[in-house]
Amino acid sequence: MTTDEGRRVSLRRLLHRLTASEAEIEAQELRRESAESGGMPARQCTRGQVVSVTGRLRTVVYTPRTNLPTLEADLYDGSDVVTLVWLGRRHIAGIEPGRHLTARGRMAVRDDRKVIYNPYYELESPK
Repeated sequence: MTTDEGRRVSLRRLLHRLTASEAEIEAQELRRESAESGGMPARQCTRGQVVSVTGRLRTVVYTPRTNLPTLEADLYDGSDVVTLVWLGRRHIAGIEPGRHLTARGRMAVRDDRKVIYNPYYELESPK
C-alpha cells in the first residue's frame, strides 16, 4: 500500500468514526473484542451448534415460574443477541448488566430468539 492509499484509508476510518452513531461504534468494538477472544459471531450461530460467544450482558432478569425459576440474560456481541437461560437459578454472582463474559453451550431457538440453556461461562474482569 502506498503512502497516499494509507492516508486515504486512515481518513476514511476517521470520517466513519466521526459520523457513526454511538451504537454503531459500540457494535464494532464488541465484534472486534469477540473476534480477538475467539468467540463466534452470534449472527452466524445456528440451532444445534455448540458455540462460544463473547459479549456484554445487556439485561438480566429473574423470571419466577410456578414450577421452575429461571435467570435470563441477553448477551450482545455486536452482531446479534443470545439469551442465556439458567434453569432453577434466582441469582448468580457476577451476572449483571454491563458485564463482559464468554458463554459456551448448544444453541437453541425459542420464540425466534437464539438461546443457550445452562451455559458454561467465564466472566471477564471488570474494566
